[in-house]
Amino acid sequence: MSALAAIVISRDGASGARALLRCLQGQTLSDLEVVLVTPGRCVTQADGPLLEGFGRVVRVEHEVTTTSLARAAGIAAATAPLVVLTEDHSLPEPGWAEALVRAHGDGVAAVGPEVANGNPGSLLGWANFLIEYGEWCAPAAGGARLHLPGHNSAYRRDLLLALGDALPAWLDAESLLHRHLRSLGHEVRLCPDARTAHYNFSRFCPSLVLRFQAGRLFAGARRRPWSWPRRLAYAGGAPAIPWVRLGRVVRELLRPGRPTHLLPRLAPLLALLLSVDAAGECVGYLAGGGDAARYISDIDFHRERFMSDSEGASLR
Repeated sequence: MSALAAIVISRDGASGARALLRCLQGQTLSDLEVVLVTPGRCVTQADGPLLEGFGRVVRVEHEVTTTSLARAAGIAAATAPLVVLTEDHSLPEPGWAEALVRAHGDGVAAVGPEVANGNPGSLLGWANFLIEYGEWCAPAAGGARLHLPGHNSAYRRDLLLALGDALPAWLDAESLLHRHLRSLGHEVRLCPDARTAHYNFSRFCPSLVLRFQAGRLFAGARRRPWSWPRRLAYAGGAPAIPWVRLGRVVRELLRPGRPTHLLPRLAPLLALLLSVDAAGECVGYLAGGGDAARYISDIDFHRERFMSDSEGASLR
């Protein structure tokens, strides 16, 4: 049995995740299991070359309405004791899978990778990257963390299955899942030896929409168990959110080895994008996530649509 299963989701078969699958074929973990979740109409013989060389391949025919539902279906179909979530716009280095397996151990529920910026030539790409992954930006320190990179971390499969029908909701906002796992006495850990390059939005208007919907999705998931007074209190505090988060992003950017020289040009962009994100959170606390999960799922594939032609070449 494979030690690790990579959950790959695509709306148009293996070809829709071509760049990711090629990176998985290059992994040093020779018996890696791949679980491909895609609509049945997209499963074709032409997928064969992209699915060769793995220890096991599981095909799950599933309409990808939301990424959380699709990932939950892939986790249920996997056979390996560890499962790692993947994205078609996050390309892991060859030793990534082996390092994730090695970092798991007693008491560890989840292991996350160090994340590099896949399109560092774009200032807007840097802003989106730092907002989403600045805490784990290369070079990053390993060890126990409060939470890990969403959609890119490896979990003990049995702990995820124990969540039952609630698993897709937990996958909507994985930082909340990591908090839940820690409350059960488990550790979540970052492993710098496992490294992936994440490609980010670098077009302006799509970035604004992304930030609003991401903020709404997070707040909608976070508010579920809360009373109305608490929801109202957090919505009222939304104007402070951009400044709190901006401080965190700046602290991460100022760590040794990171591109601190970009800060003067990045600060206005970060403030704008975080303000839009906070507006989404305010709406989420008051009205719930709405269609944010579906929107995020719609734009989560073929990231090159939201990047310049030269930046997106690596994803084709």
